[in-house]
Amino acid sequence: MSRQSEARQPGPTKRLSSLFVSLQEKLSRDREDRVSTHAGQPETTEAGSPAPNHFFFEFLVVVSLQQKTKGPYEPLVIYKFPKEIGLSPPQREEEEKSLQAITLFCFPEGVNWIPLTQYQSETFSFVLTETDGSRRNGFCRRLLPPHGRGKRPPEAYCIVSKVACFGLFSKIFDEVEKRREKSMAMIYPFMQSLREAPFPEPGETVQIKSFIPESGTEIITLTRPLESRLEHVDFQILFCYLSNQEILQVFASTLMERRIVFIAEELGTLSQVLHAVAALLSPFAWQHTFISTVPTVLMEVLMAPTPYLLGVHKNTMDGVFDKDDVDDMLMVDLSSKVKERFLSCVGDEDSILPETLKNELLEALCAKKDHSTPEEINTLVSEAFVSFFVKTVGHYSAHVKRSKSQQPGIFQRKTFCKSIENKSHQQFVTNFIETQMFDVFIQDVERRPASNDGFFCRKIAEYEETKKETDRMRWRRRFLV
Repeated sequence: MSRQSEARQPGPTKRLSSLFVSLQEKLSRDREDRVSTHAGQPETTEAGSPAPNHFFFEFLVVVSLQQKTKGPYEPLVIYKFPKEIGLSPPQREEEEKSLQAITLFCFPEGVNWIPLTQYQSETFSFVLTETDGSRRNGFCRRLLPPHGRGKRPPEAYCIVSKVACFGLFSKIFDEVEKRREKSMAMIYPFMQSLREAPFPEPGETVQIKSFIPESGTEIITLTRPLESRLEHVDFQILFCYLSNQEILQVFASTLMERRIVFIAEELGTLSQVLHAVAALLSPFAWQHTFISTVPTVLMEVLMAPTPYLLGVHKNTMDGVFDKDDVDDMLMVDLSSKVKERFLSCVGDEDSILPETLKNELLEALCAKKDHSTPEEINTLVSEAFVSFFVKTVGHYSAHVKRSKSQQPGIFQRKTFCKSIENKSHQQFVTNFIETQMFDVFIQDVERRPASNDGFFCRKIAEYEETKKETDRMRWRRRFLV
């Protein structure tokens, strides 16, 4: 990392910190004020399935580190595409706040940088929560401006979109970076062509024509994954840093809605790991504070007593916690060459999940092969963890009482828990139904008409059918004997 040590700079730091006041208020909202997404979507990682002909992105901003005299650098938006025209004063004010927040997420490590001659470009993502509870995804590529002599700070290109597809936008950034090497002016015709193209359906491809001097017209092919449910995540990143047992311990901690912090040396690692961890909860969704890369000016959020899922750059962690502050939290160090991944933990992470189901999860994770594709790994991991929820809480619909099928229902908690025969399963479920993620999920079920649609419902139906077939086979064997 090429930053100066964090000296106290009251000017820029104070100004940047003031920009986050409204965001901090959002993070501390009560759950009644939250706007939940569909029960089948992780709230923090997906912005919902885009409608037909949805734009690839809402806008692109270029964030540059500007230095006044010899003071620290300050991130500023130097270009926005497309430009908004005809905004009212309140809309203009809201846009300015949003752009100022984006600058902090593009350079979350702080305002003190050392000019560089070499810098490895990096890609990461974050989630923006609006005042109405809606969420947008920010995808960022940081690189060193090619046309400059001597040492210079990196700049950031940030695409804001309602679409959650990290792999797709990584490829788009490759094209952006290729054009940036020639001229910044080459970026905008490409982005205009991209904006005019219809967003493809799952499994479909869109072709973007773009002219580059000396190369002629190029055709860029962008393919959306067939399994759009998983297009925002790459579970393979978890296996790069955590053992199978550690993945399950992290999963157990998220189910109990605890304070969880991931530390890493690269922003891309943080954002990918946190989104992957959140996706393990599907069809449930993390309902508390979620920041994949915590800006330096918001580090005080780590002292909050409420549940959170946070990613923090390693260089900003010094002196944040006292020894007594970490007793009730899980802190995971993803840095290279560390002896212990868990810097702190509660101590019961290995006993939260029912033993039989934990062993089934371990067996499924061990089935991953070295030559497996990212798509195959995503499917394997998703199927394993959805199966866990099917076997623990998949009978929820039988305990939602409705006067008519199209009417709102009432969830019967007591009968739901009592119907579980396995004692270890029952103990886990008794704790799990007290979480906010289950509460939001079941409230959504109560509000919606009875339905068997959706991936989770299909998996429940498949499991129930398999159980029935197994019971029939057992009965036949007994009869024949």
